[in-house]
Amino acid sequence: MDLNRVQMFAQVVEQGSFTGAAKALGLTKATVSRKIAELEADAGVQLLFRTTRSLKLTEAGSAYYNRVHHILIDLKNAEDQLSASQQLIKGKLKIVCPIEMGQLFFGRIFARFLKKYPDISIEAELSNRKVDVIEEGVDVLFQITSSSDTRLQTYSLLNTSKTLMASPEYLAQYGTPQTPQDLNNHKAVKLESAHIDGSWTLFDGKEWITVEPEAQLTVNNVTLAREAAIEGLGITSVPTLIAQQAIDKHLLIPLLEDFPMAQTKITMSIPQRAYLPRKYRVFIEFIYRAMSENPDNHLLDIPDFVSLK
Repeated sequence: MDLNRVQMFAQVVEQGSFTGAAKALGLTKATVSRKIAELEADAGVQLLFRTTRSLKLTEAGSAYYNRVHHILIDLKNAEDQLSASQQLIKGKLKIVCPIEMGQLFFGRIFARFLKKYPDISIEAELSNRKVDVIEEGVDVLFQITSSSDTRLQTYSLLNTSKTLMASPEYLAQYGTPQTPQDLNNHKAVKLESAHIDGSWTLFDGKEWITVEPEAQLTVNNVTLAREAAIEGLGITSVPTLIAQQAIDKHLLIPLLEDFPMAQTKITMSIPQRAYLPRKYRVFIEFIYRAMSENPDNHLLDIPDFVSLK
């Protein structure tokens, strides 16, 4: 077995193209294409359906990938264990995360991580835009939503709840809603984006009730929605962790707490790989450990290689 050709095949599958595999491996597209053709010739079976626009696994290719994928992981894990004590963890991580999460949390977390691993560098972008991790060469994508992109390995970090809230001044002028139906008679600051549904969904103990708020102001930024609500423009709904400081200072008052809103997940996605480089491993573990420091955070989907001790 030529492990180089096997690794190239795995990269083609995981990257979804010869171009992506070549870029990931630091080779030319022609070299990768030739090596895959040699692999198919030696095996006597076609592994990939090739068209001008896409690649698809044949039935034999799918079965072969499932076998070699685990072999490559085992080999890489063995290498990591063999050289863990001597290996220098280094490299760059290109990270994209939501603006509000970056401003409130990740500045300190990234700084602590880089102090621990001085040979790693981080290029961080704070953005609420839709990101194509593979095409843009992003290493880690944080989102307040789930990802359905099969090219990615997505870890669900924790659930975050959303809360309806308004300023004391607004409630003094317009009254406090007692039921979800009362929201139809109130002003709203609506938070809506490509990843955020602008409707408000609450549970009354029996069923979910969806309210479509009429808003004088619609924004795609959590901080802007929070600040407009503090100013008394209307009721808004933002993640509790983003608004907690304003709630603690009584700048915003939580509403309809007997009618919980649907939770959303905070996720961390990386490109799907046959094996996980150590810079990814230590970063993922560091993030889980940082999140676990808050006893109110109930972590989800903790990878086997992560130790919280």
